[in-house]
Amino acid sequence: MRRQRRLLAIGTAAALALVAACGGGQVRGSGDRSPGAAPSGAAGGGAVDTTFVYAPNLDVVTDWDPASSYSNEIIAMQNIYESLTKFNIQTQKVEPRLATAWTASGDAKKWTFTLRENVKFHTGKPLDAEAAKAAIERTKEEGAGAAYIWDSVKSIKAKDAKTLEFKLKYPAPLDLLASADFAAYIYDTTAAGSGDLKKWFAEGKDAGSGPYTVDTWQKGKEVELSLKAFDGYWGGWQGTKYKRVEFRVTPELTTAAQLVQRGEVGFAPRLNPQLFAQAEAQGAQTEQAASFQNLLALFNTQHGPLKDVRLRKAVQKAIDYDGLVAALKGAGAAASGLVPQGLFGHVPGRAQKQDLAGAEALLKEAGHGPGGKPLKLTMTYAQGDADQQLLATLLSSTLSKLNVTLEAKPLQWSTQWDQAKSGDTAKRQDIFVMYWYPDYADAYSWFVNVFRSSAKPSFNLTYLKDDKFDEAVDKLTELAAVDKDAALKSYADLQTRLIDELAVVAVPYVVNYQRVLAQGVSGYVDNPAYPNVVFVYDLTPGA
Repeated sequence: MRRQRRLLAIGTAAALALVAACGGGQVRGSGDRSPGAAPSGAAGGGAVDTTFVYAPNLDVVTDWDPASSYSNEIIAMQNIYESLTKFNIQTQKVEPRLATAWTASGDAKKWTFTLRENVKFHTGKPLDAEAAKAAIERTKEEGAGAAYIWDSVKSIKAKDAKTLEFKLKYPAPLDLLASADFAAYIYDTTAAGSGDLKKWFAEGKDAGSGPYTVDTWQKGKEVELSLKAFDGYWGGWQGTKYKRVEFRVTPELTTAAQLVQRGEVGFAPRLNPQLFAQAEAQGAQTEQAASFQNLLALFNTQHGPLKDVRLRKAVQKAIDYDGLVAALKGAGAAASGLVPQGLFGHVPGRAQKQDLAGAEALLKEAGHGPGGKPLKLTMTYAQGDADQQLLATLLSSTLSKLNVTLEAKPLQWSTQWDQAKSGDTAKRQDIFVMYWYPDYADAYSWFVNVFRSSAKPSFNLTYLKDDKFDEAVDKLTELAAVDKDAALKSYADLQTRLIDELAVVAVPYVVNYQRVLAQGVSGYVDNPAYPNVVFVYDLTPGA
């Protein structure tokens, strides 16, 4: 999706016997290698053949190319590929990853990165400055996904095997940009030899430098993807670590709950609030964390009834924001504008509230509402996502009382996204529901990806075309580097434009991550800068 920014349902062994009320169909077991079990030979302190299992509710891989990848495969890719830097949520600072040090000139237009020694790609090729330069330049040339993170880069020079020098067109925080969750990956551009690299990636191959490499990929299968330890990983395999990672696609929460019961998976970001509460009450290893991920309801400004701004504002006002947050029972928090708290660009005091009288007045002004012409709207949302279904149910009930029929349809992500991007505008939905989170720890991606105009829609599924808005967005990165106060004002003004004036979006809530881990698993740190990613290498299997 850009990616469908979606909360992934993952099962866990931690809540075994806590969710006995949940049923589901039969699921293939994992035998004696359940991730919650003590690994044989673990006492010796070496890496053992222990498997860590996810149960995402979506197909894992949309795009295998690290240059253009922009979807749910982040949960795998961040374990396969690495970037120059990584954002540490605990310190709120950028830390080393493939680069061990970096410096910037006083005007932030020249950056020098020192690369880590003795790093190899999974292809066997050494990772040096020329290879890193080639990867970034190819990503820039592809111009897909989050490649815009490198837009400020004018040139790159490999000064020697371990030194990369960047010259920028304008000031930018390149250390932060290089920590992005997509498009910052460094990879071996020579992996396909004389062949087509994009086609080579599409076969389910990888050319990363991370701790894990692709073992098997079976599109459409329950266990869609499995990773295995890369023996040549620069970090080594000392201590007890997971040697394999599996991704078991589990669209239904009831099935995910059964996986929890049966102890076949090792981590759950959230099954649902009730199950999380049960796990917490029974003393399971749980944690709740604020996220940088929010739910967006995007209104079609180009075709259909919501071309009328009055109807868009009416739908905004019809949403029961407080009721949704209450029903989520801790899994969601009130949103204040587009940008979640904790990110540069957040504006407090912008929480939207339900206003049924205001909604009815706007509908009547447009000739609809009680006593007026019936109005029919279509909405698409993620199949298997109980929270998005809750929004659909509550909004449908509210609108029905206002003589508006909401046809809310749950779809698999690829189907939902393809329909929204259809060249036949009549096939597109009136309201598109999806999650969004930043490409790096800054608000910029909401504005440039979701709302900036483009010739063909990708994630700008309001289909907004507003030159004045685009001009302001294009100045945000440089403004943030040279005048933060002015940048914050611009972020506030842009949110006023999108939400209040143009009414192209509603933000029902911000996601709170509710995590449940297998008993004994240690080393997990929730990092909303990499949503739903578990850096499996950092975990220690539990006894």
